[in-house]
Amino acid sequence: LFPLQSQLSQALNGLSDRAKEAKEFLVQLRNMVQQIQENSVEFEACLVAQCDALIDALNRRKAQLLSRVNKEHEHKLKVVRDQISHCTVKLRQTTGLMEYCLEVIKENDPSGFLQISDALIRRVHLTEDQWGKGTLTPRMTTDFDLNLDNAPLLQSIHQLDFVQLKVSSPVPAPPILQLEECCTHNNSATLSWKQPPLSTVQVDGYILELDDGNGGQFREVYVGKETMCTVDGLHINSTYSARVKAFNKTGVSPYSKTLVLQTSEDTQSEEQSLPFPVPLERLQLRRMSPFSSTLNLQPSFPGRSYFELRSSAHQLSLHSSLQSLNSAGELSPSALVSMLAWFSFDPSSAHADIIFSNDNLTVTCNSYDDRVVLGKTGFSKGLHYWELSIDRYDNHPDPAFGVARVDVLKDAMLGKDDKAWAMYVDNNRSWFMHGNSHTNRTEGGITKGATVGVLLDLTRRTLTFSINEDQQGPVAFENLEGLFFPAVSLNRNVQVTLHTGLPVPEFYTSRPAGP
Repeated sequence: LFPLQSQLSQALNGLSDRAKEAKEFLVQLRNMVQQIQENSVEFEACLVAQCDALIDALNRRKAQLLSRVNKEHEHKLKVVRDQISHCTVKLRQTTGLMEYCLEVIKENDPSGFLQISDALIRRVHLTEDQWGKGTLTPRMTTDFDLNLDNAPLLQSIHQLDFVQLKVSSPVPAPPILQLEECCTHNNSATLSWKQPPLSTVQVDGYILELDDGNGGQFREVYVGKETMCTVDGLHINSTYSARVKAFNKTGVSPYSKTLVLQTSEDTQSEEQSLPFPVPLERLQLRRMSPFSSTLNLQPSFPGRSYFELRSSAHQLSLHSSLQSLNSAGELSPSALVSMLAWFSFDPSSAHADIIFSNDNLTVTCNSYDDRVVLGKTGFSKGLHYWELSIDRYDNHPDPAFGVARVDVLKDAMLGKDDKAWAMYVDNNRSWFMHGNSHTNRTEGGITKGATVGVLLDLTRRTLTFSINEDQQGPVAFENLEGLFFPAVSLNRNVQVTLHTGLPVPEFYTSRPAGP
């Protein structure tokens, strides 16, 4: 009996401890209720104060605008009243002259009539001419030529939200390299990745990095939404390291685990799948000689992207490119290494009015309003150039070309908000636009058959435009940083076709090196 009593006593002691913890926890919860109520009152007061401040600012602005309307009102009234006064005096003079002339006509003394008739006739003609010089045309319209542009403010009000809600959205988790889909074949390697199965965080895209096969610095070889790519033209019998990270509006995830892969010893060997990950210490890094390469992006199969590092004796060597990396890990301004990327327009992010054809390389619109479409590939580093040929151009519209963030407005001309940097152009001239600010009017426009070039240099952090292979205006924008997508805005009067994978134009390669 005693052992059972002892066992029960021990159990009661444990239960007593749990009960004590529960009581303390209840006290904590009750304190939380009180704290929540206090914080709610404080937060509501702060919210009301902030909204009241916005309302006060709006009322002040309303008073200023009403003052302008009143000034316009007074100005119109003064002009019209002055004209009424002037016409009244003139009409009184004219009526007096007419009455005097009628009395003269009735005069029975011919000699007296002859003495004044010539002077009266000249005066009548002069008075008639004075009435004919715009005197009977109103000097002021009744309309108020003022139009309040409240759309941006209304949009800002609709987008007004708590900062905490947006900040609390986490960055993506590190992607997982899918080992069963990763393989090497001769001097190429295919990499595939995915988000962790339980991750619910939105991902806007991925950044794939590859080293030089000699233990050197990593460099970005892909930025976009796809989850697979093939890298070709690697050195045979060499070891490469690859890693990938995800990004969204909040930030960038940590890197995935580094994947170490080995290319074939012979380019004629059969495809080989490596058991990944291969322990780094088991693979001896081999010294390799510089090799020439240029980075190309081509469609491989639906839903995938294909990258090619193609050897070429006429291209700048990758080794030299890596040597030109500065301490910040970016290419020096003198190293004009063009990242030749093939891409198309992106139907998934475009406005619903955009019409696609030609494998998403040609776009037009079914609306008379401007609509925005982005390219599928985003750029954060390097030198990139693409062109757009004008297939159709009716009624002198003003399409816009440039780059934009992924969340740019899709129902307005490119450059209307601060998420796009663009050049809009008609048949005679062009302007640069960002944040609805128009600058650098330049003569020279577009017609059917013209070609607009867009050159994004994220080494120099600049954006430059050309029309028919001639630079249009000065450097359009400077100090560009971040992730940019090719972008176009157009309406139903315009159709354009995208041309990518192009070398840097001559007008840019002849520029002196500098920031």
